[in-house]
Amino acid sequence: MSVLFTVEAVGVLISLIFLQAVLGFDNLLYISIESKRAPLARQSFVRKMGIAIAVILRLVLLFVVMRLLASVVEPWFTLDNFVISGEFNLKALIFLFGGAFIMYTAVKEINHLLSIDDLAHESAGGQKSTFTVIALIVFMNLIFSFDSILSMLPLTSDPKYASDALISPQFVMLAIAVVTSGILMIVMADRVADFIQRNRMFEVLGLFILLIVGIMLLSEGGHVAHMALFGYKIEAMAKSTFYFSVVVLFIVDIVQTRYQKALDARRHAQVAGNPASHTDHV
Repeated sequence: MSVLFTVEAVGVLISLIFLQAVLGFDNLLYISIESKRAPLARQSFVRKMGIAIAVILRLVLLFVVMRLLASVVEPWFTLDNFVISGEFNLKALIFLFGGAFIMYTAVKEINHLLSIDDLAHESAGGQKSTFTVIALIVFMNLIFSFDSILSMLPLTSDPKYASDALISPQFVMLAIAVVTSGILMIVMADRVADFIQRNRMFEVLGLFILLIVGIMLLSEGGHVAHMALFGYKIEAMAKSTFYFSVVVLFIVDIVQTRYQKALDARRHAQVAGNPASHTDHV
């Protein structure tokens, strides 16, 4: 384990923590939105408990993946017909199912925001039980965890971190990064949820970001499975494309908000300058 106390190992560990923080953004966004379905008084508890349980299970998943890495990449079954073809392994199935579920969640929440009945009863909260919301948070956290674990493994692929021991230096470094990112998520969960609650316009933005996350996971799963639809090969969406799309969404949202405020100010100024016209309309 002395290899962990070198300058190079510390640099790798910092990179792992940074990578976990970046990859955890969409996870934290999902947690903030999903936790709103719990009773209002339990929402903070749901977020923190869901993350804590997910971190523990993520460590178990990390250990299993490192021990059974071959079964993750070996095909479980294949399809070859006119509509769809591919070789589907565990990694591909997790990405495909997780991406589809995230897209379903995003579309469902967008419909919820557009529903007059839901908006009328929105303050009541608690559409789901505390246990159900925690279970969903843990489940989706594991979906995101699978992606982040496989993204971290190449950073610790150096042979000097490998070992035949049950607990190798590689596992220790990855576990430290997982626990550290989990603690940061617990610290930030309430703040992110409160920010979205105070700035409801960003809730819609967050849902569309989740929609893109779902598309990214679907494309990643299709790429891993060498999948083709009607003969057209599925290519993975690059992480840089995802972050560029998020930046564009933020810019569009900011510009649209400022433009709407300018229009509202102009209307108020016109009404104030011409009260007779306002009376006629009334």
